[in-house]
Amino acid sequence: MPAPRRPRRPGRRDASPRAGLCAVEAAEGSAVLLLLPPRQALSFSGKCGVRCLLGAARVLGFALAPHQPPLRAFAPSSHCALRIEALPPAARADPHQLRAAARRAMRAHRVRRQARVKVLARFSPECTLVLLEHLDTPVTRFLLSHPQLSQLFEPQKKEESSFTPEDAVLASVGIVKCSPERGLLVSESMVLALEELIQACCAEDEGVPVILVCGPKNTGKSTFNRYLINLLLNRLPSVEYMECDIGQTEFTPPGCVSLSNVTEPILGPPFTHQQTPRKMVYYGQTSCEQDTERYLDVVKYVFSSYKKEVPLVINTMGWVKGEGLLLLIDIIRLLSPSHIVQMDVYDWKAMAPLTPEYVHLTPGLYTKGKQQSKCKQMSMNAAESWKPSEGEGDASAPEYKLLYVHPEFPRAGVAGEARVHSGVLRDMSILGYLGQLQYPDIGAVLPLHSLVPYQVPFSAVAVRVIHTDVAPTNIMYAMNASWVGLCRIPDEIRCQSEGPVLLTQTPVCDCFGFGIVRGVDMEKKLYYILTPVPPENLRQVNCLLLGNIAIPNCVLVGQQGVEGEIPYVTSDYNYSILGSGKLRKKKHFKRREYTFECDYT
Repeated sequence: MPAPRRPRRPGRRDASPRAGLCAVEAAEGSAVLLLLPPRQALSFSGKCGVRCLLGAARVLGFALAPHQPPLRAFAPSSHCALRIEALPPAARADPHQLRAAARRAMRAHRVRRQARVKVLARFSPECTLVLLEHLDTPVTRFLLSHPQLSQLFEPQKKEESSFTPEDAVLASVGIVKCSPERGLLVSESMVLALEELIQACCAEDEGVPVILVCGPKNTGKSTFNRYLINLLLNRLPSVEYMECDIGQTEFTPPGCVSLSNVTEPILGPPFTHQQTPRKMVYYGQTSCEQDTERYLDVVKYVFSSYKKEVPLVINTMGWVKGEGLLLLIDIIRLLSPSHIVQMDVYDWKAMAPLTPEYVHLTPGLYTKGKQQSKCKQMSMNAAESWKPSEGEGDASAPEYKLLYVHPEFPRAGVAGEARVHSGVLRDMSILGYLGQLQYPDIGAVLPLHSLVPYQVPFSAVAVRVIHTDVAPTNIMYAMNASWVGLCRIPDEIRCQSEGPVLLTQTPVCDCFGFGIVRGVDMEKKLYYILTPVPPENLRQVNCLLLGNIAIPNCVLVGQQGVEGEIPYVTSDYNYSILGSGKLRKKKHFKRREYTFECDYT
């Protein structure tokens, strides 16, 4: 799979003329045949299965070929549109053989005769034939069952005058054709960085590359990571991905540092591909600002599971000012990347270029730069255990290749100008995780209150509230109706009383997944926990960690089938109590209005 071709001018979209693109209904309401001439493309919003029948195509960097199984593509209106692009043929082939192959492929997938005739009438040897299928998954059904998200995959309707028969055909499988401006804008600097990274990962001349991606908020780090991983999966069987951004996680609910082995392309936002990582620690907050020392301990613990057998892509937080930049320097020294991709706008207002010399001389939050003596004090035990990898000391100059990427999409790098607010994206990730509780063979959505929870004795698990101090007498009030991490600590749980087992310190330990504490039975000494974690993993759980991650309010107040008073929700509230009123807005923070509101006031 060749690296993505360079645009003619920086920031110019690779928009092809629409002549020749043909969409035909292959099966009523369930499949559409798409005929794409070379380098023609279809940009779309919605969701569908994508299968290449003949030729080759590319979606978000990943190449589709006829021998591959169908892929699930998700382009909700909360994110940028996806683009299916036809690739030129690798070699010339006999036109009659290609035409016969197209006919066989369409018959094999039971494309009706009328559609076959129409496609073959416009067929040419260079064309790519793609089958788009209606896509309905338990996760998307669960998300769409909440009123606030019911329009998630339905972008704005086109005006009647611009609505074509082709649009009606595409709409039958759940997608809407978009202008190229809605899709991914690949800048010149992004193309150059991708080319170099792909070459380094495939060559492995100096070991397996470790690629750290950093930059301010809203500069496209997550999209860059998905595009890079998809390009690498064209050539490699798997890629490792380490998530260090606890506020916007890719494969897990928020508040986690994790290491995942990625074997399939990423063609959607995080809520569409929640999965169990190889190693995960529940940090319990969406920001590490209040406890950076524990955050570094967690990052080091997760990174220790990386075996250096396949390339590693590391995502970092958008907190790059003040102590956030110093913390990033500590992370660079800890993880010793071979390549750093720094994403920022051209004027470098958010952060200075992270050259090896800059990182060498600048003190971090807990590490010293060259000829520096002052840094933030760390506890003695933590300072002993926390050292840069590979035995490198503070004064040794780092060795990595720095690659600059300047995003050029509208509002890049402007705080508060994201398409959807970060809090809503976190709620959607949690809902995507909870969607795994739905049964795949049942078309209807089962509300969470109708599912049977696990019974967990008080004596079987220890409990710890991560983000604040809670009196022991109030622990059960905090646990009830809460989001908890299901973890394992190495120590044996010893219950010396009839009450719950309480930890005095927050452990750095493995997390197997998450659950909702449906209820607490003080008489039977039982927790009732609803979780999609499989039983074989639940047997290893002996610790419940409660953090500052809340169950989305739409789960509490928007579930179907609830009659009478809604549990855990009240309208009889005294707002005159100190601290109970509405939080004041910080006027100096610019925040854009967003569409998908999961929070109720």
